[in-house]
Amino acid sequence: MIANPKPISFRLGQMVATPGAIEAIASAGQSPLDFISKHQRGDWGEVGKEDWDANNQALKDGTRLLSSYATSRGVKIWIITEADRSATTILLPEEY
Repeated sequence: MIANPKPISFRLGQMVATPGAIEAIASAGQSPLDFISKHQRGDWGEVGKEDWDANNQALKDGTRLLSSYATSRGVKIWIITEADRSATTILLPEEY
């Protein structure tokens, strides 16, 4: 996808992760911050054009943000920042 042309910023709120996501990230030898930093700068990862555009709109209207990434071992993780920006959760799609 095309990156956003200018830096963005939004509150993450309380950051939490599910046990499955923690295990997947740790077993890949990665850090949750590797993914959180992409999410917060508007690199939404492996989402389709519709979701990419929805996230960019959410930056303007304050709705939920969803990013999707794969660990170095190929496990898909999602990062969701709530509409009110009170929390950001890292989880596996099947934990949603």
